[in-house]
Amino acid sequence: MKIAIYGAGAIGGFLGAKLAQAGAAVTLIARGAHLAAIREKGLRLIGEGEDFVTRPAATDNPAEAGEQDAVIVTVKAPAVAGIADAMQPMLGPETMIVTAMNGIPHWYFHAHGGPLDGERVRSVDPDGVLWEKLPPQRCIGCVVYPAGEIAEPGVVKVTHGNRFMLGEPDGSRSDRVTALSKALTEAGFKAPVRPRIRDDIWIKLWGNLSFNPVSALTHATLEEIAADPGVRAVVRAMMVEGQAVAEALGVRFTVDVDTRIGWAADVGAHRTSMLQDLENGKPMEIDALVTAVQELGRLAKVPTPTIDMVLALVQQRARVAGCY
Repeated sequence: MKIAIYGAGAIGGFLGAKLAQAGAAVTLIARGAHLAAIREKGLRLIGEGEDFVTRPAATDNPAEAGEQDAVIVTVKAPAVAGIADAMQPMLGPETMIVTAMNGIPHWYFHAHGGPLDGERVRSVDPDGVLWEKLPPQRCIGCVVYPAGEIAEPGVVKVTHGNRFMLGEPDGSRSDRVTALSKALTEAGFKAPVRPRIRDDIWIKLWGNLSFNPVSALTHATLEEIAADPGVRAVVRAMMVEGQAVAEALGVRFTVDVDTRIGWAADVGAHRTSMLQDLENGKPMEIDALVTAVQELGRLAKVPTPTIDMVLALVQQRARVAGCY
């Protein structure tokens, strides 16, 4: 299987290094100093009990990679529209696009069933660019659980986790998603094929929806937010509203809200990705993580007053900082 990974940051680099080590035909789409270091010295992965160097193919020109069996997209949600055109040379007739990103994906209502089947999520795809250029029929859902960072150019450090949940939008166990799961499993990942990938998307999103914007407003870590009764109550209210939206759209939650808050608290003194982006002056994933939930609430006719309030605050915070 030929696999290209668009975005060789912490998650993309983790995938690329282990796939390359397992002998997969993998190409990293990277840029800048990170790309230069990978070309010169190889890609080093430092993980839980692992420290090795591989030499996957790496380029900043997707056309050089050619047509792929799978393109795994690991850039952050705000960047996807900007790479849609560049991805086209990698898309053959059967190429699957794996959306390994946080938040509500642009294909969310593809093969959803019911009255909203085929609905576009305007907050993540306002002009329909993704629906047109990354057609939902190509897409495979992927929920990412590892956490890591680029320690220095050419070096990826993963602090915990190796699970990537996979799923077809229609819930089928297709040949293509089975083949992808096999390739990732052989590389050492936990990559189960899930029959209800939207349930898995929401379990991850549940925490991102609430802890991310609150952390950007307070500059607090996960454990600090969870330990403060007043702030924890805000997070909990957002999660309760999010759950009501998801359940109105057919999602099933396998854990309760307080258990999910506990999972976030257990991560400890972690600064969320949204807070890190704010501090580094980078575009913040507000729309995929928060605005999209508000939009889905409107579609489902479920009120989201706490989400609306926090969203307005974090949007202004991001605009003032030039990150939105």
